[in-house]
Amino acid sequence: MSRRYLPFFPLKLAAFPGEQLNLHVFEPRYKQLINECIAEGKTFGIPVFGENMREYGSEMELVKVVKHYPDGEMDIITRCLSAFKIFTFDEKAPGKLYSAGEIQTIENIHDATEVQWHQLKHLGKELVSVLKMDESLDVDLLTNSFELAHKLGLSLEQEYDMLQMPSESQRQTYMINHLERALPLIREMENAKDRIKMNGHFQHHDPLNF
Repeated sequence: MSRRYLPFFPLKLAAFPGEQLNLHVFEPRYKQLINECIAEGKTFGIPVFGENMREYGSEMELVKVVKHYPDGEMDIITRCLSAFKIFTFDEKAPGKLYSAGEIQTIENIHDATEVQWHQLKHLGKELVSVLKMDESLDVDLLTNSFELAHKLGLSLEQEYDMLQMPSESQRQTYMINHLERALPLIREMENAKDRIKMNGHFQHHDPLNF
């Protein structure tokens, strides 16, 4: 795929393809950027920012401006189109207030099997059950690893790892491995919480019969 020059709106998050992201725009440079998106229909990139800016990010399209404020601030709805890798970075795009850079889109390959997806959903349901979140999260309504990753509370580092992966099978394997490691620890933590709650209460124990 060819490289393109894209305006940047760095944030401390990883937006996944298909995800809707609501933003409040208040800095002059980003007000300029979003106004150009409104006028020209162009997209922008959200590079993942941690201690510093990372090599990968998400290309976003503006879906709707929900509210304009008198000072030019905006509430907007955006949607992620794809992940990308950054090859160059300009602190300011030529003649602009915002940063920009040369990027290349990462192809999203849908190659996972039903067996793999079933295994991942089963582990996701186990986690939801252990955390007693059954009423607030129905794993069966989710359709891919990106949706599941956000719902199950992966760290920014883990989401950043997934953003770089081009294939759904690779992302699902990553999440399966993560859940298989995490579930025993989470179960023990939840059991510990239950034991702590019992401390100080009158408890009935059958004495041992020697």
